[in-house]
Amino acid sequence: MNQPIFDREVYIQRRRQLRSTLTNGLILLLGNEDSSMNYKDNCYPFRQDSTFLYYVGIDQPGLATIIDLDENKEILFGENASIDDIIWTGPQPQIQELADSIGIAASDNLAKLATLLAAARKAQRPVHILPPYRPENKIKLATWLNTSIAQLQEFVSEKLIRSVVAQREIKEEREIHEMDKAVSISADMHLAAIQNARPGMKEYELAAQVEAIALANYGRLSYPVILTINGQTLHNHYHGNTIQDGHMVLVDAGAETSMHYAGDLTRTFPVGKQFTTRQRELYNVVLNSLDHAVSLLRPGIQYKEVHTQACIKLVEGLTAVGLMKGDATAAVAAGAHTMFFQCGLGHMIGLDVHDMEDLGEPLVGYDDQLKKSKEFGWKSLRLGKALKAGFTLTVEPGIYIIPELIDRWKTEQKHTSFINYDLLNEYRTFGGIRIEDNFVITETGSKKLGKSLPKSLEEIETLRKG
Repeated sequence: MNQPIFDREVYIQRRRQLRSTLTNGLILLLGNEDSSMNYKDNCYPFRQDSTFLYYVGIDQPGLATIIDLDENKEILFGENASIDDIIWTGPQPQIQELADSIGIAASDNLAKLATLLAAARKAQRPVHILPPYRPENKIKLATWLNTSIAQLQEFVSEKLIRSVVAQREIKEEREIHEMDKAVSISADMHLAAIQNARPGMKEYELAAQVEAIALANYGRLSYPVILTINGQTLHNHYHGNTIQDGHMVLVDAGAETSMHYAGDLTRTFPVGKQFTTRQRELYNVVLNSLDHAVSLLRPGIQYKEVHTQACIKLVEGLTAVGLMKGDATAAVAAGAHTMFFQCGLGHMIGLDVHDMEDLGEPLVGYDDQLKKSKEFGWKSLRLGKALKAGFTLTVEPGIYIIPELIDRWKTEQKHTSFINYDLLNEYRTFGGIRIEDNFVITETGSKKLGKSLPKSLEEIETLRKG
């Protein structure tokens, strides 16, 4: 995509707002490169850096932008296509044309960037960079800044990170519109799985139908599809099992639109026409937790509190079926719920499926009033801070029966006052259930993103019988 994703004025305004938050020095926004898969010219599908997309909007490799805070100027760096490039890629706009398209007056050859950065360092001017996560970008930055890869952290600017997070975490209406589209495509992906699953199929046959929906809507996957009968493994990308009547299939899949905004949904459904009794009981426990968490979403509430209340609701349901016992609030305070729910309730979502996670969870999901926990289960909560209108996030409670965790905790006699190990042992082969939707925080509460996707027991079983 050689044209900016949104109109040029969007990027002019975004960069102006970013400049207003820092006082001096250079801001370096580095785009991504092509990354080779198994030899130089066979590359993984290109994915531009999301912060570069947010402020620059050009979706092609090999670019960088300097924002000079002292001289109030911006420069886009890149390489103009040679005739050898053009015969493989077709005609490409000149770097200056790209710069003009997003309101940057000056452009230069990428090789000149090293000279500019060296001059800035010699003059003891700050060079603000974001944490690099691509190996090729780490190598380039270390070369340009005349330092080692290990010492790049010294150049990472917390001020810049905080400024970017404060700006990107509040979604504009144009972004919410694009996310609605991404989540609606994601919903269609899940419908394809629920409607087409049949006993005897391989997981990969069903996964192929899910992935095809994203491509057919001029998009791509926002992350590798999780589609498994072993839902107790949280990030399970193996698709080689045969699905059979009596199994549940957990599908965690999302689409990324051509503008790179992400959807992230999860549904769990029976391979047969209906859930078993145990599956029905625990499915409703998860669904009730989801509904309760959603009812709490509003500006001002800490997402850690939403997570806590969702966990209490899970424990109440697990107590009702006999897997847990005692006071639900006390059980959660003690961490006993993490036998069943080992991860966080949700995370930010936007240009990244885990929005801005490359900038670091402590500054993205937390703030000066709330620090990230190091405790089992709690440490996996990626978002904890107070919600604001314009936040977009996931809500995804689950129950995961992990035999290895049962054995370890039972041996340690851990949380015996809250966990019924005798009954839990009968659930060793149960698997896992997760239900996930995406929301935007409004001035008064929240709004679900995307089209409706069935999630009640009755709706799921109706689809399975169709």
